[in-house]
Amino acid sequence: MTELPDMTPDRRPGGRTARIRAQVLDAVRAELAERGHEGLTVEGVATRAGVHRATVYRRWRDVGGLLVDVIAAASEIDWQPPDTGSLRGDLTALNQEIQESLVVQPSLAVALMAASFHSEQAARAQTQLWTDRYAQCEILVERAVERGEPGVGHADPRSLLVAATAPLYHQMVLLRAAPDPQLPGRAAEAAVLAAAAGAFRVRREESA
Repeated sequence: MTELPDMTPDRRPGGRTARIRAQVLDAVRAELAERGHEGLTVEGVATRAGVHRATVYRRWRDVGGLLVDVIAAASEIDWQPPDTGSLRGDLTALNQEIQESLVVQPSLAVALMAASFHSEQAARAQTQLWTDRYAQCEILVERAVERGEPGVGHADPRSLLVAATAPLYHQMVLLRAAPDPQLPGRAAEAAVLAAAAGAFRVRREESA
């Protein structure tokens, strides 16, 4: 697999370097949200950020590198999964956050999803971010198990989480439907009921 540019979350520069990075990434977000991937250029980002384009080329190399760092920056945010006291409540709150990120105009979340289809670097970075986010959210299922909520003890957490959140992306990204304030709760309830019915039960191979 091709190596990503040296701009991963592990690199945490300080001082002037940090300020330049913040300016450039803010400019990438603004350009991407306003113009889409097709209109995103190193020159446009440099102009909006108020830095020389040579600085951008030297550190980020190209548009793909800029997109990777924007996604990497998202993984650095100290975000915590909701904790409402029930799995249904947690999934509803999580879905509400997702819906808000898709509704806001312009939506950076949607813009990055679109960009990932045009940039292999961005696609790999976004896949890793989504993988990490779902892993982080598995605690919602773990809490439900600890509370003794029915049907989740043998459920595969990732499958349950995907089932709970997928309707938001299907309705708002694929179908471009208007936001439905009831959808986060309905999708969460459907996933919880499916879990209780054994839909996400982990299948283990029969012992020899």
